[in-house]
Order: sequence, then C-alpha cells, then structure tokens
Amino acid sequence: MKQKFRNKGKGLVATIALGLALLGSGYSSLLKDKASVPNIQNQLKINKQVGGLSAKQYQSLSEIDYHNGEKIVRFVNHNNSTLNLHSWHRNKIIYQNLDKLNRTSGSNTAFLDRRNIAKQAKRTRQQVKPTGWHYPYRDGVQIYNRGHLIAYSLSGGIDQFGKYKPNNEGDQNNPRNLFTQSAYTNQKVQTIYEGEVRNALVAGQKVIYQATPIFRGNELMARGINLQAKSTDGMLNFNVYIFNVQPHYQFDYQSGAVRKS
Repeated sequence: MKQKFRNKGKGLVATIALGLALLGSGYSSLLKDKASVPNIQNQLKINKQVGGLSAKQYQSLSEIDYHNGEKIVRFVNHNNSTLNLHSWHRNKIIYQNLDKLNRTSGSNTAFLDRRNIAKQAKRTRQQVKPTGWHYPYRDGVQIYNRGHLIAYSLSGGIDQFGKYKPNNEGDQNNPRNLFTQSAYTNQKVQTIYEGEVRNALVAGQKVIYQATPIFRGNELMARGINLQAKSTDGMLNFNVYIFNVQPHYQFDYQSGAVRKS
C-alpha cells in the first residue's frame, strides 16, 4: 500500500514536462518580501506546530526559476512531507488570513478523515475574484481557474471558519481558500495529488494536507503552489512544488494578464 501511494506522485514527475515559452519565472518565498505578507510570523508559528516548510526552505524555493521544457512538478525535501502527524487531533482546516494585498499567501492546513469527502453534486459556482483574476477564456481556451488551496472535494463538513460541522456542504466561496491558478495546473496536475489524498481517506486513513501558494514579491498571481500531505499510518507521503503555468501561454505574474507565447 505504501508503495502504491508514493510511486504515483513520482511517476507524474517523471513524465510531465512542458514545452512552455514562459518568462523566467521561478517561485517566490513567503519571506521574499515580508512587507507584503504581514502574517508571515503567524504562518511560521502555525507551521512550527503542525509542520510545514521552514523559513530557510521557503527562501530556497524562492530562488528557483522555471525554464522552458522543464518538468512542471519538483520534489521538495526529497518528496517527503514535513508535516507533524502528532498535530492531528480533530477535523478542521486552518485557513490563513489574506495579506495586505488580499492574496492567499499563507499555508492552509487541513486535518481530514473519511467524513471530509464532499459530494460533488452539491458544489456551486465560485464567485470570488482572487488577486490576478481575469476573464477565464482566451480564444475558446480556458486559461484561468479559481484554484482551491484545500479542494472542495476534501472539505466536506468544514465551514468557512475551518470548524467541522457534519451538515456543512464543504468549502465554496471562501476568499481565504481561493487563488488565481492556471487551468492546466489545477485540472491536470494538482488534481492528481488531491486524488491521492482522497484515496487515503477512502481507505480509512487520517491525513494532514497543506497547500501554500508561492508569490514573488508583490505580484498578484502566484508562481506556483507547494502541496504536501501525510497520512497517520505513513502510507501517503508527498511534498511537491507545482509551477502555475499554461501550455502555449505566458503570464504576467505582476497583474495576472496572459498572452500567447
């Protein structure tokens, strides 16, 4: 079972490589511009309790640039989660507050079990316009998604304040859980890791799952997202960075605008 969960993510990294003509991107640390992220100390305080990346690791990630033709997924910490399994006590999601630029620049951390698998039929259309948001289509191609940090399908019973309430339908239009994400990264790549979490929950495991959008300086669109998860039996364990990119298009991450490459 352990090999099954871990090899799926490794296979994805080995096979996904995009020929994308992008601006030299890379992804920024939450520490890169402390003035733009006033909740960074609270972020690190929470990470100290539940696990997550250290200040040094965030800084190291901020210095990596994406280059045309590289893999869209990179391992962090050798694909090993840094989450603290002993911090799982009850169902909840820790939602970080928006920073002064109204960005979801902190980590959202979910403590999940089988009860948190949401029914997709009850999902509603998102209306929130996160920073960097633009009309989602270009020439009939979907470019933008309102990306969930913690997927709707993993948030059943959790209200907008992160508390578990059995009759809640899951996260919907929570501005603290949405960011502007490319349709490709959201629908083709991130969903694979969300599926691994879902499979672990179906198998009866408890899971800690953390998602952190990575911004560069004061840019309004995230350069990518760090995802990591760990089940209480250790069978699920991953820690990856996914670039926020779209085939054949090039983003201006300062504003979120896009043009054909």
